[in-house]
Amino acid sequence: MESLMEAPDFTLVNEKEEEVSLRDFRGKKVVLYFYPKDMTPGCTTEACDFRDYHDEFTDLNTVILGVSGDEASKHTKFIEKYGLPFSLLVDEDHKVSEKYGVWVLKKMYGREFMGIERSTFLINEEGIVEKEWRKVKVKNHIEEVLESLR
Repeated sequence: MESLMEAPDFTLVNEKEEEVSLRDFRGKKVVLYFYPKDMTPGCTTEACDFRDYHDEFTDLNTVILGVSGDEASKHTKFIEKYGLPFSLLVDEDHKVSEKYGVWVLKKMYGREFMGIERSTFLINEEGIVEKEWRKVKVKNHIEEVLESLR
């Protein structure tokens, strides 16, 4: 879906508990992807897809940032286990997920709960959301994102 709105700015801590702000990446494109939980099958596949194509994203002047509600120590374990070459940001209070409209009511096994809807945002060098993908299906998603950058 085409978007063209200003990306909501934010500052979150990463797996090293360093502050990371979206505005730090002006001049580069940013793939900001929200995912439900470290170490789960779909989230692991998605992270590893971004890992496997990391060099291509770098060649396209693009930074990858993952966001979930997991704490920094869980992000560190996830990064180390799968060799992820990009930062994962901590959104424990889901304020950034809410800004991007991905903190939603979900249903699983007959129960309802609030959680992150797997979503990806492509933000251009000026901080404008050029494209967004909601309710992402992991299979072939990486190809869709790369195609939008080429």
